[in-house]
Parts: sequence; C-alpha cells; structure tokens
Amino acid sequence: MKGPSAWCIDHPVATILLTFALVLLGVIAFPRLPIAPLPEAEFPTIQVNAQLPGASPDTMASSVATPLEVQFSAIPGMTQMTSSSALGSTLLTLQFTLDKSIDTAAQEVQAAINTAAGKLPKDMPTLPTWKKVNPADSPVLILSVSSTQMPGTELSDLVETLLARQISQIDGVGQINITGQQRPAIRVQASADKLAAIGLTLADIRLAIQQTSLNLAKGALYGESSISTLSTNDQLFHPDEYSQLIVSYKDGAPVHLRDVAKVVNGSEDAYVQAWAGDRPGVNLVISRQPGANIVETVDRIQAALPGLEAMLPASVEVKVLIDRTQTIRASLHEVEITLLIAVLLVVAVMALFLRQWSATLIVSAVLGVSLIASFALMYVMGFSLNNLTLVAIVVAVGFVVDDAIVVVENIHRHLEAGDGMREAAIKGSGEIGFTVVSISFSLVAAFIPLLFMGGVVGRLFKEFALTATSTIMISVVVSLTLAPTLAALFMRAPVHNANNKTTFGDRLLAGYEKGLRRALAHQRLMIGVFFLSLGLAVAGYIFIPKGFFPIQDTGFVLGTTEAAADISYGDMVKKHLAMAEIVAADPAVQAFSHSVGVSGSNQTIANGRFWIALKKRGDRDVTASQFIDRIRPQLMKVPGIVLYLRAGQDINLSSGPSRAQYQYVLKSNDGATLSTWTQRLTDKLRSNPAFRDISNDLQLGGSITHISIDRSAAARFGLTASDVDEALYDAFGQRQINEFQTQINQYNVILELDTQQRGKAESLNYFYLRSPLSGEMVPLSALAKFDAPTIGPLSIAHDGMFPAANMSFNLAPGVALGDAVILLNQAKAEIGMPTAISGNFQGAAQAFQSSLASQPWLILAALVAVYIILGVLYESFVHPLTIISTLPSAGLGAVIMLWICGQDFSIMALIGLVLLIGIVKKNGILMIDFALEAQRSRGLPPEEAIYQACITRFRPIIMTTLAALLGALPLMLGYGTGAELRQPLGIAVVGGLLVSQALTLFTTPVIYLWLERLFHRHSHPPAPAPATALATTD
Repeated sequence: MKGPSAWCIDHPVATILLTFALVLLGVIAFPRLPIAPLPEAEFPTIQVNAQLPGASPDTMASSVATPLEVQFSAIPGMTQMTSSSALGSTLLTLQFTLDKSIDTAAQEVQAAINTAAGKLPKDMPTLPTWKKVNPADSPVLILSVSSTQMPGTELSDLVETLLARQISQIDGVGQINITGQQRPAIRVQASADKLAAIGLTLADIRLAIQQTSLNLAKGALYGESSISTLSTNDQLFHPDEYSQLIVSYKDGAPVHLRDVAKVVNGSEDAYVQAWAGDRPGVNLVISRQPGANIVETVDRIQAALPGLEAMLPASVEVKVLIDRTQTIRASLHEVEITLLIAVLLVVAVMALFLRQWSATLIVSAVLGVSLIASFALMYVMGFSLNNLTLVAIVVAVGFVVDDAIVVVENIHRHLEAGDGMREAAIKGSGEIGFTVVSISFSLVAAFIPLLFMGGVVGRLFKEFALTATSTIMISVVVSLTLAPTLAALFMRAPVHNANNKTTFGDRLLAGYEKGLRRALAHQRLMIGVFFLSLGLAVAGYIFIPKGFFPIQDTGFVLGTTEAAADISYGDMVKKHLAMAEIVAADPAVQAFSHSVGVSGSNQTIANGRFWIALKKRGDRDVTASQFIDRIRPQLMKVPGIVLYLRAGQDINLSSGPSRAQYQYVLKSNDGATLSTWTQRLTDKLRSNPAFRDISNDLQLGGSITHISIDRSAAARFGLTASDVDEALYDAFGQRQINEFQTQINQYNVILELDTQQRGKAESLNYFYLRSPLSGEMVPLSALAKFDAPTIGPLSIAHDGMFPAANMSFNLAPGVALGDAVILLNQAKAEIGMPTAISGNFQGAAQAFQSSLASQPWLILAALVAVYIILGVLYESFVHPLTIISTLPSAGLGAVIMLWICGQDFSIMALIGLVLLIGIVKKNGILMIDFALEAQRSRGLPPEEAIYQACITRFRPIIMTTLAALLGALPLMLGYGTGAELRQPLGIAVVGGLLVSQALTLFTTPVIYLWLERLFHRHSHPPAPAPATALATTD
C-alpha cells in the first residue's frame, strides 16, 4: 500500500492543485480577519452607577451602596464586588467568572436593582443604571470637540444629541463616554435674604415649580368627523418662563419667582470642565464592540467625520485627539516586517546548506503555503490578526521549515547516493515520514497545556497556541505531500567536484565528528554535564526575577491628578492648567486632553484625568516609560497637586480607574483602623526605591461642616430632622426638582441658593424653615448649632461589602513584579500590620500571582504531554526520556540569555520556554529515530547506531536549529511599536537554542547509551564500541 507521499508523487497535478486551493483559501481569508492589538479576552464586568446629588460619601455608602451590595452578593458566578462612594454618586463594579454570560449577568443585576429599589433613598432622581464593560479593552478613539463661540452647555448638548448618537450607529462602535460634559439645565438660584423677608422657603419654590411645569397626558377630542389631540402650555422651557411663575402672594400682590431668585441657563453640574490641549471642550471616548475589527471601526468613524462636521456650526471643531489604531497598525506592521525578515533568514540558511536552488525553493514553497493556509484556519476559528497570533506565525516559521528541511534533506541525501529523482523522493519521504510526524506531534503536545491555562491569560494565549499548532499541522501535510512531489519533478543530483570537500558544512561536520568521538570516549563527563545543566536550569528558574507582561510603549499615557481633599473647584482648574502647560511643552507629546470635576469614573473635584498621545515611536527620543520619568520632576513643581502617570497597555486587567500599573487592596471591619494602617504602609513603601508613584484612594482631608440638630427644640415648632435635611438639600445639593422634555432630549431644573451664598457657612445663619404648627418662620439657628469644620473622607470604598483602601504603585526600572510582591509583604511585616486587616493584589498583580503559582505545573504538564506522545509513537517508556533529556540545557540557555538582556521571567518568556520544549527535543528525535532503525534493520550495536545517527542527521539538525533560531532572532532584536511584548519570547528561544545546540549534540548520544545499558542490560548486553565511534585524537 502506497503512503501519502508516494501517491502525491504519482499524482503531481492533483497535489499542486489541492495545494493551490489551500493557498487560495488563505488569501481569501486574510483580509477578512479582524485586526486587534491582542486576542479577544472579554472579562465579564458590569458597572452600576447611582446618583443622589448632594448626598455625602457616608450617606451614599450606607444608604445606597450597602443595599445594592446586599442584593448583588447573591448573584451566582460573581468573583469580585467593589464600590466607591463620593459626594452624590456611587460606582459599583461587579466582576464575574470568565464562563459567565455577560447577558445573563446583566439580567440578574437589573433584577437585584429592582429588589433593592424599596430600600434606596426615596428622593433619588432615578434608579441606579448599569452598563457592560470590559476592563481588558482600551478606548480605540478619543475625539475632542471645541468651539470658540458656543457656550459649554450648548456644545455638550450638541455633542450628546448629534455627534455621539450618530457615531454610536456606526458598525463596530461600542460604548461612547463623554468627558467634561456640561449637560444643559435651568438653574434656579434663590436668595435666602429675599425668601426670609417675604416669608417663603426653598420648599415653597420647589413645590411651585413642580406643580406649574408638567408634561402629562391630556386626551383628545373625538368628534363625529375628526379627532383632535389636546395640548396645553403646561411645560416650561426657558428661564424667562420660569421667572414669571407666581410662587406666592404678599399683601395681596403676587410674588414672582424672579422676585426671590435668579433663573439662568446653566449646566447640571457647575463643577466640571474638559480641555483639548489649551482649548475648553468636550471629549468623546469611543470603545469598540466585542469582536469588532478595530482598524475598520476607526476607519468608518474617520470616514463619517467630514459629513458629521458639515452638520455642525462653523465655530465647532472636531479633532482626533488619540487614535489607538496608529500604534496598532505600527505594531502589526513591525510584526509583519519581523515575519518577512525571519522568512528571508531561514531561506538563506537553506541555500547555504543545501547548495541547490531547487531544494531551497521547495522548502520556501512549503513555508509559504503553510503560512498562508494558516490564515484560513484562523478565520474558521474566529481569530484576529493581533500581536500574539502574528508572533505565533513568526515563531512557526522555524517549525514549518523543520518538517520541509528534514524531508528535502533526506531526499537530497539519496540523490547524492545516486538514486534517481523519483526514487529518491519516494525513499527519502518514506524513510523520514514517521520522524516528521513524531517531531510535529510532540511539538503540538507542548502547546496543549497552554489551551488549559485559566483566567484572562489563558484566553489571551489560546489563540497563540491554536494558531501555532494549526500552522504546524498544515506544514506536516504539505511537507509530506507537496515537498516530495516537487522534489521528484525538479530536484537534481548534486554535481560533485573538488570544491565540495571544502564547503562550510563539510568543515562543520568534520569538527563535530572529532568532538563526538571525544564525548563518547568520556561518557561520565557528559553525564555530569547533563546533570549540571539540569541543576543550573532549575536554580536559574528559581532565582531569576519573575514578571507578568512587559510594560509596552503603546504611545498612550494615562494620568490621574490628586489635590488636597478640600480644594475648591477654581483652584483645581488653575493647577490643572499649570500642569497642562508643562505637558504641552514636552517634545514627545503629540496631543493631550484633561478634565476636572465629577464625570465618568472621576468622582471628586480633588481628582482629574489626563490623556496624553505621544508622537510616533520614530519621531521621539524616549519610550513612554522614559517620558513619564522625564516629565515627573517638572510636574512636581506645581504645588498642591500630584499627577500620577502610567503607560497605557494593551493588556489592562484593572477593574476600574487606577493611578498606576499595579494595585493592592486592604480590607477591614474597622474603617478607622484601616485608614491608619493604609497610610503607614503607603509611607513605608514610599521609602523603598523599588516603588514609584505610591498612592492610595483614602483622601481623608475633606472638610465637613457638621450641624447638630436639637430635636427637642425642633419638636416645639413641629419640625423634624427630615425637614432640616430637606431644606439643606434644597439649598446646597444642586437638587433636581423638575425636568422638561424636547423631541431629542430631556433636561433638568436645578434648585440651589444664590452663588454668593451657597459657598459660605455664614449663609446658614440666614436660613429659615416654616413651622407647620404656627406658620411662622423659624431660623435654623433656633433648632441647631454649627460645629467647627472637621475632616472626613472624600470617598468611601468597599470590597466585598467591607471597608477597603486601594493602593496603586509603579515599579522602578529593573524591578520585577515578583520582587515587588515580596517587598510589599515584607513591608507589611516590618510595620506590624495586624491580622485583622487583610490584603490582596488586584488587576495585573493578582493575575501575576495566579500565573506564578501555575508556572511550574504548566512546564511540567508540557513535559508530560510530550513524553506521552513520544511514548505512544515509539511504544517505549525509555526513548522519550532520551529525547526529553535535551530540554534542561535549553532552559538553562533561556534563563542565561534573559539575565544577560536584563529581562525578568515574564509570561512571554514562559511561552518561549514552552516553545523550546517543542523545538529542542527535535534534535533527540532525529538522532534516536535513526539509531533505532539502524539497530532494528541492520543489527548495529547501540554505540555504532547512535554514532551513525549523529553523523547522518547532523546536517538536518543544524539546519532546523538555525531555522528556528533565525526565526526567533528578529523577535529578540525587534525595535519599534510593540517590540517590548515580543522580545522576552525571542530572547528565551534564542538563548535556549544556542546553549542546547552546543550541549545536546554531545550529551544526547551519551544519555541514549546510558539508558540503553540501564534498562536493557539483561536483554541487550553491551557490545564493544566500534573504533569509529570511540577513537580519540590527541
């Protein structure tokens, strides 16, 4: 029965056409693949936002956050629940297991909100709202909208009702967040003095407005021949209309609203502002839908912008502030260049060793077909073109040519022996078929554990593993079908001449023969070298600094500002503008935006946000991290405010806004104790040079003016604490007392004291309430006393319903995350932190801890998988051990090269080590397969068999190793956007291949003989070593 190779050789037309079909499928699939920075890694997360304007952080935490948390805690599959409560708002973040359906979770969250509604404050303007978010997904586009003539409220309304809605309808667009938005509102600013003089309260104003501006159903007139809908002027839309409202009568004369208050157009929140560079404006932060092609989505938005701008007034300018696809395109372009360089280097190696263009072109054809066809499988599996899948293809270049090299080189050897083209192709491919399958199957086995990695890391590398394995499996088929077919048609016997004896390959082989004879003559030394490399590899892994993912330079920098907790809005704006001047002056900055006030995830006036886009990598002299280090000292010159910067990452595992790359959370039942020890730990870490930008979110310096109510005195007037609270809320809470609707939006009416009075504590002395018993006006001073201002938190955080404090930190250059974890735990022990306070890492640091615990098991699982596959293929318990013995030296080389290059052992380096497990054992397979066949078919003793195996297979071993090494070399030496992510993998592979190649060519044959004697001494007594194998030269 003919094998597949022989059938293909006999049917060259069918083979070539079927191969062409594979290529055609890949060509069709390639432009249809989505483009993304990384594989889709949806992290099921829902954010719940609750608003109660004017409510203190303590009120929001106890009366809003807690009832919601109680209901949310019963939702199955929830892994983490955090909340942050500030003045007037609570933001809850719910994270679920990766296998939880986000749609199911959303339904359960809505049901929990409905259940909790009865326990929430009655005067909340609306029930809490929720939205699906993916922390691992960064915004793809940030637009800035500004105008030199239009007021901020009108601009915000235009952005919300026109621009944002039109963009949201574009295919691929997900969420759109508007920062710095000043939603239009009508503000009623009452004068406490005038109200008191007339005998009115703010409650009278509120009720009058609520009763005179309505939008209710009125019915219709049903006539005999027509129907007419009823309409009234019951709804008011303009400040002038509100000003004319009669709110009371004084001495028989009407009192209009304008007599006691100013009614003006304003914004819902008077304390929010954003800038695009130095121009006030509004920013649109746009995210993509899950699975959408980022580049195509942004291109659609860019194409639609001219038409949208034409619909806007001439004074409105729309600018692209940050376009993430620029760095994505640049990064993918760099990978594509890396792939091209790898292919050219590999082809050059083939030409050097084979010395025949036909053989070189056959290997090149197998390489091209395998790589292009892999795009079709990627499309079928729903993958995207991203940094990891393209890196998998780059790495696969070395694997793919391995199969083709082994087949073509064996055919080439038969041609050298004098066989005809067809005979050589059939013999060569038939002899080597099992070896090719063994190499590829055992290589695929090394990837199997990656498919079972848990968490978001496992999701990221699933596409990497499947892309690499599918490319390898395609190469097996093509190498055993197309390669022998083309060899039978085009490969010629090499022309022998005197020059052939002095080629580089011949000299290399001669040197190896000499070294091999010495190694076989000193077997105990070689065994010692093997165990030494094993020990050093294990020790190196234990002691090398561990990391998560390398810090990338995406050209995008995020910033969070923090000022004194009691800072005024005006002072915060001044300090922000001062920092903006420093940012604008840096030559690496292309564009930037910043905002202050309560907007989106920013919950306090004392905090703000910066978004900074750096110039293209080739147009600036610093990386993103170096830019942060350079500008940090200049920013510190602005007094009273700190700007925490961090480089934007493609891999973002933080569940919420963070001041730095890494997060650590402390929890306790006692909030006061928690605050004390959090500050002590923060101070301790700030004294350690390994940490940068240490901060926490306590913000305890907020000023609180406390009013002590005399309940007995209030009762004499028929007043209660509730009456006092309502009056204070009317005056100082920016209370939403009414709303009016248009065809395109809904707007609020805000009640407050006059701007000159609401910022002063003295205005409380002129505050009056009406007694329900006598109707007289009662000054607030008769019911309460005013305490001196005290200090309190600006925000209150919960983690799993417990009071929590969130710490953030960056690392100094050269400090690995694994070292930082150890140092942080040491700092806790040194300050004597009580056991009542628990702590755990979150975000990237938490994922790092999980991956660190599973790393040894992942490596072990890869080894076991390879052993099982090899054991099944060879029907032996022993020979797989010989093959796997090639791996310790590879691990040692990887660790040494990482240490030389100043890299920690990151997840990418771990993947490189897993790749080495698949690559390096190829040397052992090529040797052992030949030796076993020589022993079985020719009856050679083990010593002679392994010697001939090493000499015969030396050329394909060197060629395949060089192919894999040169395929990884561009990754190691990569420069440009995204190189930081790829370099550790390339460094590990190159280092592992260099050391393993230097050692395994000599240790593997010795270990083969050692295991032969150890396991087969009874059935196979050792024969005398042949002179060719054991002769030494002195």
